[in-house]
Amino acid sequence: MAAIDKDILRLALPALGALIAEPIFLLTDTAMVGHLGAGALGSLAIASTILQTVLGLMIFLAYATTPRVAKRMGSGDRPGAITAGFDGIWLALGTSVLLIIIGLPLLNTAIEAFDPDPIITAGAHSYLAISWWGLPFMLMVIAATGLLRGLQDTKTPLLVAAAGCIANIGLNAIFIYGLDMGVAGSAMGTVIAQAGMCTVYLTISIRAARRLHASIRPDWTGVFTSAKTSGWLLVRNASLRAALILLVFLATAMGTTDLAAIQVAQSIFFALALALDSLAIAGQAMIGLELGAKNTEAVAAINRRLCLWGIVFGIVVGVVLFAGSGIIPRAFASDPAVVAALAALLPVLALSMPIAGFVFVLDGVLMGAEDAKYLALAQLVAVIGYAILLIPIISIWPGAPGLWAGFCIGFVGFRALTLGWRVRNRAWIERAVEKGIS
Repeated sequence: MAAIDKDILRLALPALGALIAEPIFLLTDTAMVGHLGAGALGSLAIASTILQTVLGLMIFLAYATTPRVAKRMGSGDRPGAITAGFDGIWLALGTSVLLIIIGLPLLNTAIEAFDPDPIITAGAHSYLAISWWGLPFMLMVIAATGLLRGLQDTKTPLLVAAAGCIANIGLNAIFIYGLDMGVAGSAMGTVIAQAGMCTVYLTISIRAARRLHASIRPDWTGVFTSAKTSGWLLVRNASLRAALILLVFLATAMGTTDLAAIQVAQSIFFALALALDSLAIAGQAMIGLELGAKNTEAVAAINRRLCLWGIVFGIVVGVVLFAGSGIIPRAFASDPAVVAALAALLPVLALSMPIAGFVFVLDGVLMGAEDAKYLALAQLVAVIGYAILLIPIISIWPGAPGLWAGFCIGFVGFRALTLGWRVRNRAWIERAVEKGIS
């Protein structure tokens, strides 16, 4: 078990650092644009919401690539692992071209759906019009990250993300203030930083391919396989977004105070989710590697250990949240009504964290087993169950606490049941071994 724990930490800690880099990108943009005035900040809010929604849905490019690469690594086929990684990169490039063709004409429509003031609309469009052309860099970075994770390397993505974050700060300062480009300058700086990260990833990947005599040309069978897996993961991601949209929609109808409290609680939940995501990433890489080697005992042991890590993390964090429920809200709000509302939500979040820990690591485990179809269907079942559960909850337990419990304990609980059922025995491992290397 000590060896498994060591591998989990070796992969999870750098992965956590790389995951933190993305929010820092957003915070940097927000901080620099914020000095331009409320209008510029409003433009960034709408534009970044649209862009981050697309990028959030596209994260499947990493999740589909990692296990395909890791399985080949486990089987001893390192050239094949690199080639599988390039399948993901080619898929990312193709997907980004489609998004540019389809998305560019619809940018104004997407912005106008928020019904902003004309000045905010103009700023949001200037940001998105530049950022949209950067999608090929952004999506290839996601896919190349999946390649390196599959090679059991999470340190390089951390270094690239850190360098990109530092470069982004400098570039934004030049374009926003030095060249007086405003909101558009923020987009330009971020796109150039992403292009630099993409160049580094491609250089590393191409050098590895040359060293191992691996093909970097598109293997259309492999690209199609990646696309099929990615399609199911896209359904999974979209279902999660649907659950979040439903949460915010109902919270909005409850009034400003409840909406504000749920927004803060949701932000805390997703901040903690970064740590759990890092465990899931370690799970993807380790499970894929051992399945490639057909080491079923190791797969079962890693699954047990990761589940324990997730649950223990959830318990520890839950205790802290529960104990601090009277203090933590004051760090996020000064309005007494919002502070009181948030104080009622944190104990609910605390109770849900062990369940969330279990769910997040099982996500990674089953992604490592390339069980994407089941993950997608399980997520759909959870969303439907959550929507049905909200009907009695809203009438029996009205207000933000009931709505938040429906999400934290209801939706996450449904996910725990469906994923726990999948790994109740070793049948999922046997299926993954029988499936072989796709």
